[in-house]
Amino acid sequence: METPIPQSTNLVLILDFGSQYTHLITRRIRKLSIFSLCISGTSSLKTITDLNPKVIILSGGPHSVHSVDAPTFPDGFIEYVESNKIFVLGICYGLQLIVQKLGGVVDIGVKQEYGRMEIEVLRESGLYLSGGVGSKQSVWMSHGDEAVRLPEGFSVVAKSQQGSVAAIENPERRFYGLQYHPEVTHSPEGMVTLSNFLLNVCGVTPEWKMEDVLEEEIKVIRRVVADDDHVICALSGGVDSTVAATLVHKAIGDRLHCVFVDNGLLRYKEQERVMELFEKDLHLPVTCVDAVDKFLGELKGVDDPEKKRKIIGKEFITVFDEFATKLEKELGKKPAFLVQGTLYPDVIESCPPPGSGRSHSHTIKSHHNVGGLPKDMKLKLIEPLKLLFKDEVRELGKILNVPEGFLKRHPFPGPGLAVRVLGDVTAGNALEVLRQVDEIFIQSIKEAGLYDKIWQAFAVFLPIKSVGVQGDQRTHSHVVALRAVTSQDGMTADWYDFEHKFLDDVSRKICNSVRGVNRVVQDITSKPPSTIEWE
Repeated sequence: METPIPQSTNLVLILDFGSQYTHLITRRIRKLSIFSLCISGTSSLKTITDLNPKVIILSGGPHSVHSVDAPTFPDGFIEYVESNKIFVLGICYGLQLIVQKLGGVVDIGVKQEYGRMEIEVLRESGLYLSGGVGSKQSVWMSHGDEAVRLPEGFSVVAKSQQGSVAAIENPERRFYGLQYHPEVTHSPEGMVTLSNFLLNVCGVTPEWKMEDVLEEEIKVIRRVVADDDHVICALSGGVDSTVAATLVHKAIGDRLHCVFVDNGLLRYKEQERVMELFEKDLHLPVTCVDAVDKFLGELKGVDDPEKKRKIIGKEFITVFDEFATKLEKELGKKPAFLVQGTLYPDVIESCPPPGSGRSHSHTIKSHHNVGGLPKDMKLKLIEPLKLLFKDEVRELGKILNVPEGFLKRHPFPGPGLAVRVLGDVTAGNALEVLRQVDEIFIQSIKEAGLYDKIWQAFAVFLPIKSVGVQGDQRTHSHVVALRAVTSQDGMTADWYDFEHKFLDDVSRKICNSVRGVNRVVQDITSKPPSTIEWE
């Protein structure tokens, strides 16, 4: 299905050159009620021109502009932005790209700058409206190269305490640059700088609202789905699929047919709980398909996490195809579309960065919503949340009157417990052990009043056993890990720091209640360097 881009001249387009912070730029700008999109920095000129941006931001990246394979914007880019009076802001690597491409010189820095650094504003600029000349602020640097000679017509606006160029501008040509990362929280005044640039320098109007997103999505769905077309929606009971289903139902009514697949990889009593919620709160007609044997049969003996994800994605589509065939006999017409709750982070993480020989940020893992679809899939996709982050989906859900209980549910991966049982999910009683452990952990979090403070919490079944002592006897039993993180969008995350007493209580409950577990460990790793899920 086509992706609805707001019909506005206020689009801020971000060209991603591989920085781990690029997605934060997108989010920070949207928080200003300005629509922003992120595409590969090496996208074609036509891709860029078709989006008709008012502002283009060149992101940071791990490359040096001197590298043979250094990624860059397409031929004709400079001429395009200047002839169309488009504002351009380069951040970190993006600044160096502007300097080099417009005739300046970038060299290896005498002193590399990483981490917090103080900068001083040297001249009046629209970037720094507060404080003025001589004002100082703390920013987050991450660069080894530096601009040593600026292109003609450019001025140094700010310098670091080490004397390196920190900000540049050429207002006449509408080019600006920041050698630091204004989008991260370690640059406390960074949001003010971004706001100054977009609202005051570029004249962007902050008019993007979630109500407009809803209206535009409904228009697109009604335009793409013919009056006699039927649509299948795969419901998981999570926030994403629930909001997607409610939105599509609002657009096409009873021509939406929801299906819930029990693939044997669900949480404790998930089928019963979810079906009750769908029928009682959402009033959606939902068919539950029992595909436990089918999924677990295909997964038997599979250890590789990527293979597991691909198998699950393929089997989901197979089930939907079979459901559609059955529905065709009842309706006299086969459904033409499948709804998925794919989010923007899913799309970003499933794309590979410029200069990597592939085409965007490194493929961390393929999401089953986007990476596991077979080429011969018979159903066309509708992905109404594809451009939204998780908190934006929850905001959209509120507008659609989705029950609060749904909106507050922690994210649950599409492949289910398959990515929380490390290795072969069918080995022994791993799934049953994990369900019991996870249920104890989540219920304990809720009882402690911590559930809404945590972005995601779950247990992981580890493919190892440890020696223990239970009931005065030596045991050789399973090890499970507990994972809880805080986050805004799932792209970055910090581990949640539980009180020791809480962890002690949970550990005791698990070891005393779940047969076959004698050791509990906690995952205290942030994202990055790790992902939230273990696989």
